[in-house]
Amino acid sequence: MLLYTRSMNNPLIIDTREPYEYEQSHVEGAVNVSPAEFLSGVLPQAFENVPKDTPIIMYCKTGHRANTCSMILYKFGFTDITNGTNEHRVRQMLNMRKSSAVQ
Repeated sequence: MLLYTRSMNNPLIIDTREPYEYEQSHVEGAVNVSPAEFLSGVLPQAFENVPKDTPIIMYCKTGHRANTCSMILYKFGFTDITNGTNEHRVRQMLNMRKSSAVQ
């Protein structure tokens, strides 16, 4: 179970790929929640202690799984979800946030 402790300025990063894909490579700090967990009909355990307004960035390989999983999270009441598309793009997004915070 994930205990959400990040500040609201730091998004929760969710890798929606299969565990074997996550093991090959993932964004630092990303949590792997597979599509099967989202499609189970219940809120994935990783989100049990996550406030509904937490900024969440989701990604996969092409953005399709992340989009589907994002829609499921919206149905559970989460409100600040971004489809980061893929690992490379999420890294770029996070680097841009870090650069903006420094200025």
